[in-house]
Amino acid sequence: MKISKKDAYTWFKFFATLPEEEQLTAHQSEIVYAAFAQIEEVVDKRNRELMESIGGLKTLQNRTYYVGNDDKFPNGCKSCLLGTGLSAVRKTNKCNLECKFCYNYGELDDIPPVGEGMWEIGETKYYEKDIDLLLSVHKKPTGISYVYLEPFMEIEKYYPVIKKFHDANIHQHMYTNGTLVTGQSVKILAECGLDELRFNLGAANCSDKVIDNMRLAAEHIRSVGIETPMTPEFIKGFFEKKNMILNTGIKFINCAELHLNPNNIANYYGENMYISRHGYISPVWSRELSLKLMKTADDEKWDIVVHDCSNYTKFARGLNLSAKEGKWFGANDYACEFPAIPYEYFLPVLQDESFLFLSEEPLPAEYADGL
Repeated sequence: MKISKKDAYTWFKFFATLPEEEQLTAHQSEIVYAAFAQIEEVVDKRNRELMESIGGLKTLQNRTYYVGNDDKFPNGCKSCLLGTGLSAVRKTNKCNLECKFCYNYGELDDIPPVGEGMWEIGETKYYEKDIDLLLSVHKKPTGISYVYLEPFMEIEKYYPVIKKFHDANIHQHMYTNGTLVTGQSVKILAECGLDELRFNLGAANCSDKVIDNMRLAAEHIRSVGIETPMTPEFIKGFFEKKNMILNTGIKFINCAELHLNPNNIANYYGENMYISRHGYISPVWSRELSLKLMKTADDEKWDIVVHDCSNYTKFARGLNLSAKEGKWFGANDYACEFPAIPYEYFLPVLQDESFLFLSEEPLPAEYADGL
């Protein structure tokens, strides 16, 4: 069904008025999915055209796209997309910043603690002393990642755990906003065996302090890079300091397509949105910014990897991990993060006169009635 933009807007405006718990009829659901398909088709076409303009575009076994020096492609991403990682390790329940794109926006003071002296691994609580037992029983993952909020708020707690996983020959990477990094902390992290440190450079808006801390980290840790959601604010800040950033010694930039959840979506109200494979909801511009950055990197021959960590990549990640876990054919944990579709957030793209559906047809009579 090639629904028109006008009909899609009329119906979505109606759906936005319904109580969240009200179930749609089968015909109404078909209208929703038809509108989503129309929007996604336009987004895919735009992205394909951008990709075709990148002469040096490469693929990692068709699971993601990148440009640049193959030797600098982050092993943490290879573990995620090809190996048996990515196993999340969680400790810290606090952050010293509040970013509008954060998945925990508005609830940072209410994140439950993991527990005194405990770590969350595989959604299970462990004491540090239990990790030896874990490693002796479970098949080791190819990689683990230290995720959630800001580990450098209590980085000294991470050192012995990183040492344990390093001794077990498991690749490890950590995420940070970079504001609390010190020369001493990255030196100890390197000595303990941390393989990658990933800076969310957009969190502090490409501040000079964080850029300096990236340089410090690159002096000690074997692979340092940037992983940040692609937003207009980040791109503006990045290009204002491009040379300074590229001279820090980083090896990669992971261009994360910003996807939204109930905590942060209101911060982007009014932006053109699309939903990818009925899963992640993202601003249309986020992956476009990734691809434009990749084209610049390719044209200028930056000696790093610039990686398109898109919704497509997340979908491929879910397939890889479900296959490695022996789940049923087609299983994937990639899914929408909203309990109900937030219809009102799709009204702007349906009103945007410059966002044209590729083809349209009238609704069949049995679908046209019922408003």
